[in-house]
Amino acid sequence: MEHFKKTLLILLFPILLINIGEAQVHPVAQDLEFFVGQAIKFSPLAKDYNNQLLMNKIDSMRLKAGYLPQLTASSTGLYAPVIKGYGYDEALTNSHTLDALLTMNYGIVGNGIKQNQQKTIRLQADSIRYASKLSELDLRKAITDQYITAYASQLQVEFNLDIVRLLKTEESLLKELTRSNAYKQTEYLTFLVTYQQQQLQLKQAELQYKVDVASLNYLSGINDTTTVVLKEPIFNPVKPLSQEGFFLRRFEIDSLKTVNDRKAVDNSYKPKAGVYVNGGYNSSFLLQPYRNFGTSAGFTISIPIYDGHQRKMQYSKLDLQAQTSSYYRNYFLNQHKQQLDMLQQQIRETDSMFKQIEAQIKFTRSLIEVDSKLLRTGDVKIADFVIAINNYMSSQNLLRQTNINRLKLINQLNYWNR
Repeated sequence: MEHFKKTLLILLFPILLINIGEAQVHPVAQDLEFFVGQAIKFSPLAKDYNNQLLMNKIDSMRLKAGYLPQLTASSTGLYAPVIKGYGYDEALTNSHTLDALLTMNYGIVGNGIKQNQQKTIRLQADSIRYASKLSELDLRKAITDQYITAYASQLQVEFNLDIVRLLKTEESLLKELTRSNAYKQTEYLTFLVTYQQQQLQLKQAELQYKVDVASLNYLSGINDTTTVVLKEPIFNPVKPLSQEGFFLRRFEIDSLKTVNDRKAVDNSYKPKAGVYVNGGYNSSFLLQPYRNFGTSAGFTISIPIYDGHQRKMQYSKLDLQAQTSSYYRNYFLNQHKQQLDMLQQQIRETDSMFKQIEAQIKFTRSLIEVDSKLLRTGDVKIADFVIAINNYMSSQNLLRQTNINRLKLINQLNYWNR
């Protein structure tokens, strides 16, 4: 009997730790959108794309500024000495010259060329906006996946805590029944082993929850170790969209770029013209240099005639780019449809499991309640009671895992169904 008391004391010691952490201050409750908002707020990639759009606006303003007359100041000087008859020919060099000019150049650019250049800037902005939105969707998907994982860990902690409380309630009763010889000491010790295992699983679940929340904070750019309670993520599959969804936007942009590039090739073969006006000082100092102040005006014209059929080569290159983009687009459409069909099928099959799992949970829960009553009269074996609890735990874990898998499937479906 003395040996049994020592063994009982050793086994009961961990029970004293069960209430640790239950008297803590209520943690803050946060939902999914909080973490998504923080992730977008702190994302350097989002700031990068925003700055790229600002630079794109600057490029647009620079392009428009280039259509205006350009004013430049310039000056050159030359001195070519002739020593004892040796030196450059003065008829060519004028011996020494100096000019200081203010020149205004104005390139005559047609409306077609201007529109083409401005459209190039706009398409670049569209590409940046698409990449920015895609990065936001990727970030939201990653945050949502991790949030679901952390929420699953939170449910695991809550469930294990309920089981420990249930076992704690029965422990006091079984101890009295064992003392009155209604149950054998070995049966009671078997129950205590199960009790201790559940306590360890609770501690392990709490540790895993902290790790998952820390990972969620890390992905969201949050530097905080405060314990939080995660609200239940509730979202349903979005309605199926047409094939002309978000992910096809990149192919549309590529197609528009190809068309615009062809126009740019055509524009490069159009005649180019410009005018200039300058004024200032230009003198060789040979004759009345103080009178060599003046002005001049002129124009330039450039007309492409032959370049070895480079225009046709550029067309061929653009055609190949268009074909490549078309291949990728067709492949994506096929894969995208398969992906959506597969996810929708998995969600339907997952939904069909819930009724069966819930029925099993109801049955195992009823069995625990019946066994709990029979324990008080010693009409059921403790081993059978432990088996009933394990079956209940397995059913609850299956329900929880099925629900988490469903949420993750919906998250993937909503990501691709844009």
